[in-house]
Amino acid sequence: MSFSIQAGCPAVRKCGSADDMADAVGEMYSSEAEDAILVWNLVPIRLPYGYDLAALVDDLVPLLEEVQRPGFSESEVFWGSDTFSAEWRLVREGDSLRIAARWHSTLGNYESLLAERGDSVTSVRAFVSEWKKVLRRIVADIEAESVELNDDDIFLRAKDLITA
Repeated sequence: MSFSIQAGCPAVRKCGSADDMADAVGEMYSSEAEDAILVWNLVPIRLPYGYDLAALVDDLVPLLEEVQRPGFSESEVFWGSDTFSAEWRLVREGDSLRIAARWHSTLGNYESLLAERGDSVTSVRAFVSEWKKVLRRIVADIEAESVELNDDDIFLRAKDLITA
């Protein structure tokens, strides 16, 4: 498989309330917490929960909803964290997704190596399933901490995704 994610089990800090899911993620996980690892064509990329995933979650949930729609053909997403900055173009090819990426920055400075490895191709189902592992971890931690969210839209949509 050319695309996978290891969700890990990051330690959680107390967080009573937050504006939204992204803010809760940023508050719940310290910079010393275990990272998620995205593997792109055998290149591991660290995704710190409290920083990168906090920045990605608002775009990730809508993207996962979109790629599962029957009429989905292609989409673009910009991941805008300082330590995970990339532009992805996702194109459906039958039951698969071809993900073409332009890498701007990653922890470990793997941009050149990632560019050399080229596009990642995976099934739509596997792509969604891999990201669901991360969302499942985050949603479970928010629920376990009873975090009150002022805007729970992305959180509720994430919950729907992981139960579907």
